[in-house]
Order: sequence, then C-alpha cells, then structure tokens
Amino acid sequence: MEKLRIVFMGTPEFAVGILDTIIKNNYEVVGVITAADKPAGRGQKLKYSAVKEYALANNLTLLQPISLKDETFLSELKALNANLQFVVAFRMLPKVVWEMPSLGTFNLHASLLPNYRGAAPINWAIINGETKTGVTTFFIDDKIDTGAMILSSEIPIDETENAGHLHDRLMELGSKTVIDTLEMIEKGNVSREIQKDTADIKTAYKLNKENCKIDWTKSAQEINNLIRGLSPYPAAWCFFADKTEEWNVKIYEAKIISEEHNHTIGSLICTKKEIKVALKNGFIQILNLQFPGKKKMSTPELLNGLAFSVDAKAY
Repeated sequence: MEKLRIVFMGTPEFAVGILDTIIKNNYEVVGVITAADKPAGRGQKLKYSAVKEYALANNLTLLQPISLKDETFLSELKALNANLQFVVAFRMLPKVVWEMPSLGTFNLHASLLPNYRGAAPINWAIINGETKTGVTTFFIDDKIDTGAMILSSEIPIDETENAGHLHDRLMELGSKTVIDTLEMIEKGNVSREIQKDTADIKTAYKLNKENCKIDWTKSAQEINNLIRGLSPYPAAWCFFADKTEEWNVKIYEAKIISEEHNHTIGSLICTKKEIKVALKNGFIQILNLQFPGKKKMSTPELLNGLAFSVDAKAY
C-alpha cells in the first residue's frame, strides 16, 4: 500500500470542507494551491480565498501562482514531491501539472457526471428542476470535467431547498466520497469508467447577469426553480418599476400560488405585508428580497417603509 502525499488545489468554501475532511482523516497534505489574492469591496482590499484562510490557519504549505505554467511555480510544485494531486473547484490545469504525480490528479465535481460539467453544477441542477444530483470523483484529462470516473454518490433534491442548502449537503457527501476514493487509490484498486457523451447531456454554464434574470412570462415552476437555484448567491433578479421609479431587485425566496386572475403578466399585487407578481397561470409570492443599497429583508420588512401603486410592475 503506497502512502499518499497529496497536493490539494481549490478556492471556495466548498473546497474547504473537503480539505478539512482529508486532514481530519490523517492524510498527508504536502501543499495547497489556491487562487491569487484579489481586491474586493469598496476599499479594494486584498481578499484571501476560503482555501487560503484554511491553509494559513492550519500551517499548510501554500502556493498562489498567477500562471500554472510559470517555471518557478512548476519547480516549487515538483519540490513538494507529491504522488497524488486533488482538485476541487479550482481551474483548468495544464497537462504539465496534472501529469506530474505518479498516481495522477483527480477531481471532485458536484454533479452526477457526465451531466452538469462546468462552473455551476449545483445551481443548474435546481434551476432545471432535477429531483436528484450528487458528486463524482474522476481523473483529470485535457478537457473540462470529462476524465475517467472513479466513484459517484447520489442524493435527492428537496423541492423547496435552495442552492445554499444543497451546496452544504453535497459538501458533506463529497467529503465522504473523496475519502472512499483516497482509500481505493491508496490500496491500488481504483476502477475507471470512461464518460459516455450523449446528445442529451446537460451543461452547468457559467452564471452571468443575463441567465440570472427572471423572465415573468415563464411558468411559476420555472421561475421558482430559478430563484431557488440562485439563492443565496448570486441571486435571481429583475426590475421593479412604479411610476417614475425603477429598482434592480434581487429575489431570494418565493412561493407559487396557483390561482386564476385577470392581471397583466408582471403586475405587482401588493398589500401591507405581501408582494405577488402576476403570471400566466397564477402568482409568485415574494418572501425575501433585496433592494439596491439595502440589506436582504423579508417582504413585510420592506413594505414597512415602501408602498407601491396599483400600476407597479416587475419585468
């Protein structure tokens, strides 16, 4: 049985949960690679990645290359003398990096591959109304999320949960799946299953302003799935307009009301405690939202200080 010397590569909170599990299961992590610090917020102060914060707190050797092909970085990586590299939510690796360790480089992806390859698998599973998802470990090759699969684990998606809740459950499932994968690699009994490409594979496209905007002409289910799938981050959004005013509004939580009505699609139907948006076959009741320059709040909190006219609309 070969003792593993692991280099871990990752950036966000999701990766931290996995790295923490590896450390707590007494695997040797000889180095951590994460994104370079970036200016963030109004003061443009340098912000550390979640993985860097964890590495510093746990005295782990840390590298933050700007370029993964940089000669200095490559020699530092080689000097760590790892026999296995493990990647979670990082970036595409050049061949010279993923070919380096003798036991290969593997990745944990938060979907049941080959579906939802790409940047935002947790979000798109909910947005597309899936009833199940999971995690997959696989060996990295020269394309994105296409390598030979090692293990996959599945969980159901609750019809009311949002992306934040599913993220936490998948991090827990991913942690267990990674330990199972490491045990297989350590014992030298890894099975590899080649991914099969079919015409109906779904993709986890990068989220942007355009695909996060609510289209109120869609069905209540599609709209609610978009809101759940983008909550708490980056959040579904739309414009509210009332007379001469217009606001860019983020919506974090809503519920479907199936009810016949004669309102125009997009009309805002408001009481002192409720905001509903008229759809073709019912309403979306908005429960949690955020106006520009304000904190996230419940609808009753917002309506304490703001009243809409009968002409108000969402679009």
